[in-house]
Amino acid sequence: STLPAAGALVAAPVALTAAGFTSAGVAAGSWAASMMSSAAIANGGGVAAGSVVATLQSVGAAGLSGATGAAVAGAGAAVGWLASFFG
Repeated sequence: STLPAAGALVAAPVALTAAGFTSAGVAAGSWAASMMSSAAIANGGGVAAGSVVATLQSVGAAGLSGATGAAVAGAGAAVGWLASFFG
């Protein structure tokens, strides 16, 4: 079903914003800020380009790209397909 995929595509930006990855940057005091701080400490003061934190902030700042949107939708469809065996 495409419904779970569509739901995942819509929910992803909302979840990122709720976690603190916003279009204005990482929200102070958020889960994202804690994650970014941990990543910076682990990397000697900087967040590595291409890391999970950097990628989440990119998506939070710019929204989902076509490729990322397709990946999220595909993952949602796969989860929906697997869930159909248990329902």
